[in-house]
Amino acid sequence: MLIDSHCHLDYYAEAEIEDVIARAREAGVAGMVTIGTRIPQAAKVKALAERFPCVWGTVGIHPHNAAEHEPLPTPEEIAALADHPRIVGIGESGLDYFYDKSPRPVQQESFRRHIRAARLAGLPLAIHARDADADILRILREEREEGGAFDFLLHCFSSTRRLAEEAVAMGAYVSFSGILTFPKSEEIRAIARDLPAERLLVETDAPYLAPVPLRGKRCEPAHVVHTARVLATVRGMESAALAELTTRNFRRLFRKAV
Repeated sequence: MLIDSHCHLDYYAEAEIEDVIARAREAGVAGMVTIGTRIPQAAKVKALAERFPCVWGTVGIHPHNAAEHEPLPTPEEIAALADHPRIVGIGESGLDYFYDKSPRPVQQESFRRHIRAARLAGLPLAIHARDADADILRILREEREEGGAFDFLLHCFSSTRRLAEEAVAMGAYVSFSGILTFPKSEEIRAIARDLPAERLLVETDAPYLAPVPLRGKRCEPAHVVHTARVLATVRGMESAALAELTTRNFRRLFRKAV
């Protein structure tokens, strides 16, 4: 059984969420994590995780939405939102310099506060990184040097080999989405091939980034099976062994997900 380590269930219409989850279960997906992107959304994430035994959640502010939160919540306030049995992580937070929907200094301060919240809560941080590798690495190093180690996941990985390898050296896990299956993703597949097996996860980022052969359609957690199949091929593994590996890695990182 697979686990979709990153999706957005609250982006679906309320009337269809049960069917989306049922299709995932039928496809062999044992669980999924629905991700926080705004503080006011945390209540809905918690409600979904309470409603469905196979769903967990995270709480946090996406870099796109950082400027909406004025003032930014403190690390203590973010950590307090995670004090719930079904909330297993912090985020997603990070940096996105491709869209720049929030000013970069605001994104950076929000990222630092989420790192500190993850450390306070003892939970992993889901990191969004797009066109910001140098600052992601700089902030990760600075926060580790100042406050100590913390668990984190580079979600929906589509960045450079340098980011992957240096982050893994800091203890990171790396999650691959449908991007791994795209024809032009040769370098991403090469990175996925070379990373340590014990650091690999899979996800959908649903409803976005439907994998081949479903590109152009709305993505669902059920579609993680296609990404997992490609990752298994890249790693020279049977699909069942890859599912066992990534689920074991998920349980090691998201220790609260029981």
